[in-house]
Amino acid sequence: MDAPYRDERLPRYTSYPTAPHFSSAVDAQDYAGWLKTLAAGTATSLYLHVPFCRSMCWYCGCHTTVALRNGPIVDYLAALRGEIALVAEQLSAPLDVRHIHFGGGTPTILEPAAFVALVALLRHRFTIHPEAEIAVEIDPRRLEPAMTAALAAAGVNRASLGVQSFDPEVQKAINRIQSVEQTAAVISGLRAAGIGAVSFDLIYGLPKQTVQSCLDTVEQCLAMRPERFSIFGYAHVPEFKKHQRRIATADLPDGEERHEQAEAMARNLVAAGYVRIGLDHFALPEDPMARALSQGRLHRNFQGYTTDPCEALIGFGASAIGKLPQGYVQNEVVIGRYAERVADNALPIARGYRLSAEDRLRAELIERVMCDLSVDIGAVCARHPVDPRVLAPSLSALDALAREGMIDFDGSHVLLPENARLFVRKVASVFDAHIDQLPRRYSRAV
Repeated sequence: MDAPYRDERLPRYTSYPTAPHFSSAVDAQDYAGWLKTLAAGTATSLYLHVPFCRSMCWYCGCHTTVALRNGPIVDYLAALRGEIALVAEQLSAPLDVRHIHFGGGTPTILEPAAFVALVALLRHRFTIHPEAEIAVEIDPRRLEPAMTAALAAAGVNRASLGVQSFDPEVQKAINRIQSVEQTAAVISGLRAAGIGAVSFDLIYGLPKQTVQSCLDTVEQCLAMRPERFSIFGYAHVPEFKKHQRRIATADLPDGEERHEQAEAMARNLVAAGYVRIGLDHFALPEDPMARALSQGRLHRNFQGYTTDPCEALIGFGASAIGKLPQGYVQNEVVIGRYAERVADNALPIARGYRLSAEDRLRAELIERVMCDLSVDIGAVCARHPVDPRVLAPSLSALDALAREGMIDFDGSHVLLPENARLFVRKVASVFDAHIDQLPRRYSRAV
């Protein structure tokens, strides 16, 4: 594919519309009203954001801050527990919580007893399904045996480990020194504790990274046989993430090299028996995500690809995003402001987005393209009370992509060939009515 598509800045489409389009037009009062309308038994997911790390990885694009002592973490945990109570008080009926995800930052920075107590609070305030997935993101450099035991005691059954790269030169360039042996020991400990579902996060496009170093990292990871891999392209946005200025632009691979790195890693994972899923995920054939793909049940949310079909996502913590049937909400990003709002007994919503019927149509089209690499536009339109003529510009853009050989398109059915998989964000973007408004906020397409 042409270089302009590799270098184009596009959303990752973990939501539609994407977060840069949220505004203060949606506030805490709106959110409270939306929570009250959730019916009994609504399938629900909970996301809890812990925005602290012991050190800053220079590639990081997350909302997190360095905490060298525990005081700020303890204070934050008190605010988080307060927000959980505030949200629970708005509900008029018990929900059916099927998924709980702890993200960060480093969620396992909490004290073991505090983590167990936090999950116990969730079980007290919400109806947690007996077979709910409880997942946590882990920095293997910081996980102690006591925390592993706490995760198991709390019912965690899925762990996502940050690896990124095992190349020593790359690790120095991103300020993240993590050995293979250290990572393997964490995996062994998790499995011994009964947490058998493990995912590895890798990144391509990092400073000083090469195709060979990417392949070496994959081979080292395969020896540990995680159930899933996520392979993300590094998003270099130093204008928004100041710590990324520590990374020398000259050390970054160009678009062609990034493409080669991503495809080389994918080939080796597929050869090792993993199913390639969407843009950047891989899973063993027996994994629920691989089964969801084969059955057309794959979804996409703020954690990427997911088996989670829940109708409501409730976010807790600074910067956390939630989605209810009416639209999106996002909490205050600054930790201090978030804690102040909760202390004032107020839902800490900073902004959000109210979905229109057209937004829902476009969101489904984008999700299906991102998940299935194909979509039947006519069939999707039939499920939405929207005049399909609003998609006329999208159809014209699809025609153009078809002439370039990026997709197969017959006027309704869109199909990406395998060699265009990494450009799925470009195809999805033709359904995005906001795409030209904030191009500098997005990462490179590949």
